[in-house]
Amino acid sequence: MSALLRPAEPTLLVVAGPTAVGKTALCVQLAQHYQTEIVSADSRQFFRELSIGTAKPTSEEMQGVPHHFIDSHSISEDYNAGRFEEDALQVLTELFQRHQLVILTGGSGLYLQAVTEGLDEMPITDPEVRAALQRELQDLGLETLVAELARLDPVTYARIDRQNPQRVVRALEVTRSTGQPFSSFHTRKSETARPFRTLKVVLNREREELYQRIDQRVDQMLAAGLLAEVEGLLPYRHHNALQTVGYKEIFDYLDGLYDWPETVRLLKRNTRHYAKRQLTWFRRDPAYTWLHPDEAEAQITKLLAERDASV
Repeated sequence: MSALLRPAEPTLLVVAGPTAVGKTALCVQLAQHYQTEIVSADSRQFFRELSIGTAKPTSEEMQGVPHHFIDSHSISEDYNAGRFEEDALQVLTELFQRHQLVILTGGSGLYLQAVTEGLDEMPITDPEVRAALQRELQDLGLETLVAELARLDPVTYARIDRQNPQRVVRALEVTRSTGQPFSSFHTRKSETARPFRTLKVVLNREREELYQRIDQRVDQMLAAGLLAEVEGLLPYRHHNALQTVGYKEIFDYLDGLYDWPETVRLLKRNTRHYAKRQLTWFRRDPAYTWLHPDEAEAQITKLLAERDASV
């Protein structure tokens, strides 16, 4: 790479991308080069108890680079995108006192958006409504809740990730608690002003290459002890973070719904589907520059230099 670049004003470099694409390795390389730190926006890596199933970077993979919001909370805590927005902005304020460039990375589009743009203000909801929805999700299945969402809020139904239980439950939680469609609260007219520039890039690979990496990662997770990790999380199985790919399939196996070969097949298939949904999210934002991981380091350096020159 070229000589150390110092942006003229604080810059947040957002490195997004689907699972297994190679975000961690690239971000560590960039952080070492720019002598900076990394803020994680992965909605499941916050939790100390979730490691294998979230592909949380190991200390060896971090290579001494400070990572914020990894192992920062317990699964017993209620942590969401709104709280993350507040906490991350506070951390960024402190980091920008020491660094002119900070890296924000993750595959959770909503959490990246929370930091870079802000979220719509949502009303306070009834905890009992949420508890009831979690019971219905367990007893009746996701399809029943999706059908209710289609009936009560067709706008949200059309644009939400309907295979994500957390998103569906949240939309219905607001709708049931307020009597108004979840979509009616998405009224933000402009992005919330931020005291830093933002450069957004998303990493992607050819589909066959990405899917092969996903299958390999699942095999590595299983060899590392994913089954034992999930067994230890049984008391928290209804937590939103565990209603996701990598955990739900193992819970179903423990419930006797599938044998082990079928569980492994579903883990790989559902992870591939999850990656596809992640890419769909990022395509909605024209501010993202799409890069292949093998070329991203040099191209990001060029983009930062061009931005600095234009100021």
